[in-house]
Amino acid sequence: MTDPLVLVTYDWVPEMPRGNVRDLRVRWLCEEIGRPYRVETVPLRGKTPEHFRQQPFGQVPFIREGDLVLFESGAILLHLAKGTPLLPEGDDGARVLQWVIAALNSIETWTLPWQIAKLFRKDEAEAEQAAKLALQRLEQLQTALDGRDWMVADRFTVADLLLAEVLRIPAAHGLLEHLPALRAYHDRALARPAFGKALADHMAHWQAAGP
Repeated sequence: MTDPLVLVTYDWVPEMPRGNVRDLRVRWLCEEIGRPYRVETVPLRGKTPEHFRQQPFGQVPFIREGDLVLFESGAILLHLAKGTPLLPEGDDGARVLQWVIAALNSIETWTLPWQIAKLFRKDEAEAEQAAKLALQRLEQLQTALDGRDWMVADRFTVADLLLAEVLRIPAAHGLLEHLPALRAYHDRALARPAFGKALADHMAHWQAAGP
């Protein structure tokens, strides 16, 4: 019998990051695989020793499943996807794992400097410079997609879920404007009903927390 799943996120965040806190990735996967969960919170401000005991960097999300406490969104997604069609076995499973790691290491880390410059520093000159490096990596990702609907075995997997979620902020701010195949890939993933449900629940959590 599967242990009850507890998803832990913040009790409150400012308006700007709402819609992009990484508990959304876990919510989306749970909707895709039909895994029930309940949400618990930790304070954004006044972080407690108990929070750091469960997540040593004081971040979210993390999950509790029986005696298991697991942090890092990529690790959580891979754990929950195990044994489901979103993480196949054999060679395809190895390729999915490859693209999960690539989403975090080779895509997200290359777009973060642009996000910080554009959205946090609001320094357009710095953002323009960072965009050149980000676009170089995004162009490489589009080439790797090679006209397919999905990255592995022409079916949606946990790798597509994570890649599409990593692409959401770049897409929302125009970085995919000249990458039509990559934009279509992003849009195709976000059109899935499970994403819509996960995003609605994610936003309802912040709305209940207040302004």
